Amino acid sequence: MGAGYLKWLDTRNRDSQIAGAESVQVARDSTVALLSYTPADVDKQLIEARDRLTGEFRKSYTSLTNDVVIPGAKQQQITAVATVPAASSVSASVDHAVALVFVNQTTTVGSGAPTDLASTVRVTLDKVDGRWLISQFDPV
Repeated sequence: MGAGYLKWLDTRNRDSQIAGAESVQVARDSTVALLSYTPADVDKQLIEARDRLTGEFRKSYTSLTNDVVIPGAKQQQITAVATVPAASSVSASVDHAVALVFVNQTTTVGSGAPTDLASTVRVTLDKVDGRWLISQFDPV
């Protein structure tokens, strides 16, 4: 019985490590997708980014992008480019994970000078139909 428990524990730990690595990569890629756009393709880019989200966060992101970001990007010719220099797993199980993501974002309005912003985001992900999707995106 003891050997069975140790085997179960080992498998669970390995599954959590795999989930942690997968979810951190998805958090990195999705953060870049959520925060990067050009005025010419903002509709397409942010609609594609929505496919990386789930639950209430998807609803609030959709509302924000439709009502504020997309019209503003087109009207003011805003370009945003996000990069993720570092990210780390906070916790992970086979269907739920939290990652800490460090973000650098450069925003340019029209022909103005670019502005840089560095921030940290706590990204919560849930595995839905075999895919890691962001369910919360909270600045730290």
